[in-house]
Amino acid sequence: MQPSQRLEEWLRTSRRSGQPTLYRTGDFRSLFPGTGAGTYRAIVHRAERRGLLERICQGIYQYTGAPDTSGYVLHHAAAMLRPQHFNYISLETALSDAGVISQIPIGWITLVSTGRSATVDCGQYGTIEFVHTERSLDQIADQLSYDSDCWLFRANTQLAMDDMRRFGRDSTMDLVQSED
Repeated sequence: MQPSQRLEEWLRTSRRSGQPTLYRTGDFRSLFPGTGAGTYRAIVHRAERRGLLERICQGIYQYTGAPDTSGYVLHHAAAMLRPQHFNYISLETALSDAGVISQIPIGWITLVSTGRSATVDCGQYGTIEFVHTERSLDQIADQLSYDSDCWLFRANTQLAMDDMRRFGRDSTMDLVQSED
């Protein structure tokens, strides 16, 4: 069986089993034991060129036969990009979702992360912004809740407002709607 056929069969099988529709590049590695790194990259690249896989962002793909229709592609990609770091939805994203700021960021999510600050381009899906924090989970755990739809923790409004001040997002603070 050709490598692309093996990959396509695996993707169809995993789709039927209800597994997530986004994949890390390394998720396919076990299908091709003994394959060198260059050959493996070529297999994934060919699958993308054929339209079998769609690149969401660096290292994250989705099977085009069962695209993520949840509306949370950026959130899911963010969770998969940095599983070794603690990340949570905060700042403008959390405040917009809570209805506290007057503008809704379209195609942009902001997370606070124990990893380094970075902006990740996800093409047609938008952008993921990671903002680095030194805070430990112990300091903020009571202000977080897990959002199973997003696969990420989410800051409550107070923590998101505190984060806005801590990270100097003064221009966005002007958008905060006062409670009358």
